[in-house]
Amino acid sequence: MREKFQYIVTHYGEVSIKGRNRPTFLRALARNVQEALSDYGETSLEMLSGRFLVGVPSDISWSQLEERLRGIFGLANFARCVEAPHDLDAMKQVVSELLHARTFASFRITARRAFKELPFHSIELQQALGAHVLGTHATRVDLHDPELIVHVDIVPRRALIYAEKIPGAGGLPSGISGVVLGLLSGGIDSPVAAYRMMKRGCRVDFVHFHSYPFLDRTSQQKARQLAQILTRHQYAARLFLVPFGEVQQQIVGTVPAPYRVVLYRRYMLRIARELAQQSGAEALVTGESLGQVASQTLQNLRVIEAASTLPVLRPLIGMDKAEIMQEAVQIGTYTISIQPDQDCCTLFVPRHPATRSVLADIELAEQALDTNALVQMALEGVQTAAFHFPPDRAM
Repeated sequence: MREKFQYIVTHYGEVSIKGRNRPTFLRALARNVQEALSDYGETSLEMLSGRFLVGVPSDISWSQLEERLRGIFGLANFARCVEAPHDLDAMKQVVSELLHARTFASFRITARRAFKELPFHSIELQQALGAHVLGTHATRVDLHDPELIVHVDIVPRRALIYAEKIPGAGGLPSGISGVVLGLLSGGIDSPVAAYRMMKRGCRVDFVHFHSYPFLDRTSQQKARQLAQILTRHQYAARLFLVPFGEVQQQIVGTVPAPYRVVLYRRYMLRIARELAQQSGAEALVTGESLGQVASQTLQNLRVIEAASTLPVLRPLIGMDKAEIMQEAVQIGTYTISIQPDQDCCTLFVPRHPATRSVLADIELAEQALDTNALVQMALEGVQTAAFHFPPDRAM
């Protein structure tokens, strides 16, 4: 008879050191695991000491499960496992089934007892199971650098036995650190910045500034694609699409050319701040890296940030472009980010932007603009898109 469920043991890393707050983190992580697998039919999740035991229908392929589990922040590693009762002969039988037809030059048994009310200790269990493997396979024991490690977790009522741990995403469970609003340009940097904030437990909503109808809609399409990819780590997100061309046009007609880029960024932060307050976000997130372009000098960053009453978080501030590109490849956003588009940063850009702006000069230039009216004009044109993951899960 075919088993109804297949079982996965998941271990968490940083969550385990959260002290008195650990139950809150564990509940958030358990909820995220269940949401990530919510379209796979009936599932189960049991909280055990230092780990979760997850049951998933047996007809779901392991490749699908592996892809889903790799995207869950808070998981240190996971593995397919087989259960055995607290009986040495039964454990030997499961180990034999697990290693059937496998060849390996060396191995180690690693036993951990989260449940200690047994007549044997971990070392005794390791020795007994190791001797069993030596009797059934042409191999040797290597405690330091084995080709294969067989893990045995002793938990209440049974043992969990598995042979391959797969690295998880690490970090903290999505949503545990609050909500932030990420400025999503469509380029390489901003999706990586959003990903890094998600890994620290933030839920990220997105805002994209576009210059349609002055430019085409390609940047909006890219922003939607990037938001969908990133949502797989947090299961729900909103994307605010802000028309920014009219604001840029007003700035161009009023402000000296070298100041325009700095003013563009200041108005983006003002508009984003209003959207953040509407959506409950407690900070803004940008993909800025120190010195990468003219607007990202230390002086300009200071002048730009002065326009926001919310904190501006810059998780990429100390990274170089090669590092950011490598991470973009790893998280799956790079191929979309490098597609050609017409974003608002290409519209009305001066040939020689200021790199060392002075706040007093910028504020003086802004006096010629009706800031409140420009912000309100942009907000009135905002369109909102909703994303969710898995695709079949309702918002």
